[in-house]
Amino acid sequence: MSRRRHYDEDDVKVRPGKGSRPRTRIRPAHKGAVAGFVVAVDRGRYTCLVGHDGAAPADGDRRAGRPEPVLVVAMKARELGRKGIVVGDRVALVGDVSGQPDTLARVVRVEERRSVLLRSADDTEDGVERPVVANADQLVIVTALADPLPRPRMIDRLLVAAFDADIEPLLCLTKADLAPADDLVSHYEPLGVPYVVVAKGGPLDALRERLTDRISVLVGHSGVGKSTLVNALVPHARRAVSHVNAVTGRGRHTSTSAVALELPEGGWIIDTPGVRGFGLAHVSVETVLASFPDLIETTVDCPKGCTHLGDDCALDRLVAEGHAEPARLESLRRLLTSREGTSDDD
Repeated sequence: MSRRRHYDEDDVKVRPGKGSRPRTRIRPAHKGAVAGFVVAVDRGRYTCLVGHDGAAPADGDRRAGRPEPVLVVAMKARELGRKGIVVGDRVALVGDVSGQPDTLARVVRVEERRSVLLRSADDTEDGVERPVVANADQLVIVTALADPLPRPRMIDRLLVAAFDADIEPLLCLTKADLAPADDLVSHYEPLGVPYVVVAKGGPLDALRERLTDRISVLVGHSGVGKSTLVNALVPHARRAVSHVNAVTGRGRHTSTSAVALELPEGGWIIDTPGVRGFGLAHVSVETVLASFPDLIETTVDCPKGCTHLGDDCALDRLVAEGHAEPARLESLRRLLTSREGTSDDD
């Protein structure tokens, strides 16, 4: 006759190395983290500028009386998951933030962004937003007046991207020694976009004034003189300069990744690789319309599903009755059309 065995706590099997404490979603606070400003991104490594007092440099702050900041290389902490980090981000760092060779810190937090410049993939079916830079105040659209010829369609697309990011656009027209700027300036005059015109070897005072104490991202085709501008504005930058192909009329990519550079007068410029397309699949019609306050109210009278590009659009009646400038409506429709596809061909 068998006896029933009585079990007690000694019979409970506990696997080595496995605790019984339940998993928690509480993340460490990292109260001792220091603030950094991301100035470069390269294959999962983030170069951040960190002040000795743990503060990221303020825009236009010459840090009088403060120790010189250091560059710290960091990796992304696992708890950030797939959250992207781009140039211009303000981040929190832990670990070795001495900036010494062969040291590596960790980015444990990305601070809230004031703005983010987005682009979609070249495939127009892919509406996934991809951040380009963060916390920029101004998008400087660099385009040459000749060699290569200006591409208004690309300018239009970058203007839409600026409106979507809620950052101010600035047209920077280069190579004025090769061609006049009058026609292109008049083309964008109805939009009220500010502009500066520069020539090879000419003064950059007007451009410097627009850049001082701001974070500006420079975007443009290869060969338009963007790297030449950067080298003139920041003498120690040493950005590679390309030449335009005489057959294709296009430049060769010389900047391979975005990088933030501090201006001697205060402020930052973010140089980006030359682009040949800028996807806008993530931008809505409403976003573009919001940049035309003189026209947007009339769109409530448009038929349902109106694209504002075809017949029966109430905006046509607004112009016909003399309540709006025809050039403004033309500019709006040009920008709306630029959302379709990623080609910059004109």
